Amino acid sequence: MTGYLVFAFVFWLGAWGLNEWLVRRRPKDPSTRRAIGIAVPLIFGVTLLVIWECMVRGFQIPSILLPAPSMIWARILSSTHILWADFQQTFLKSVITGYVAGCGLGFIAAILIDRSPFLQKGLLPIGNFVSALPVVGVAPIMVMWFGFDWQSKVAVVVIMTFFPMLVNTVQGLAAASHMERDLMHTYAASWWQTLVRLRLPAAWPFIFNALKINSTLALIGAIVAEFFGTPIVGMGFRISTEVGRSNVDMVWAEIAVAALAGSVFYGLVALAERRVTFWHPSVRGGRA
Repeated sequence: MTGYLVFAFVFWLGAWGLNEWLVRRRPKDPSTRRAIGIAVPLIFGVTLLVIWECMVRGFQIPSILLPAPSMIWARILSSTHILWADFQQTFLKSVITGYVAGCGLGFIAAILIDRSPFLQKGLLPIGNFVSALPVVGVAPIMVMWFGFDWQSKVAVVVIMTFFPMLVNTVQGLAAASHMERDLMHTYAASWWQTLVRLRLPAAWPFIFNALKINSTLALIGAIVAEFFGTPIVGMGFRISTEVGRSNVDMVWAEIAVAALAGSVFYGLVALAERRVTFWHPSVRGGRA
């Protein structure tokens, strides 16, 4: 018991010292800087897992309360076919489809609202109201309307992602200054030319902010919606079922897969943001 705790403390001190040394390095080589940027969070994550493992074993915490990472990893390896089926049902079908549909519809609605002051004053307050609705209240209704399969989860994701994209895009379209708009008017630019060449580029940081927010909301919405009705597959279904069976290691395995998928999804959106908004001060400052 004591050995595990001592090892955890020593490992933590060593990892802390290594990370402190790494973050103080100022290498000129870009590849070395990228390697350090990857190594620091990786070491931190490994340290958390080691401390978790040692604490569970050292204090002899029952696995039904908190399984050790090694136990969760063993469950992942032995249940890859189940986890893959759940991933396909929840992420590939519900999350991706609902995310694309919700963000796309929100973007189109924002363009229409920008052209219509009536819609801007009438639809935006409704959007703020609907965006505040809890998913646990919307999900059962969508299941009743669209059935128990992934289509109802897509509907929940669309509702959760539509209004953040709508509100952020409308704000982004208004980000261009009056001087810049007057310059486009001086050049006799049409509304469409002004939109494409000035207002949309100025709105990209707002749009990507909504895309990043929605990348997490979509996964949360799909998983929660599966608690209220789904076929015998899906991350939310598996979590609710295995909790009832006291298979907590399987629950944590599903959580690990969901966390990994959500992190990769968010990272891809953030990478696309850096590619598109390379001119923005926040991106240029990060590259300096």
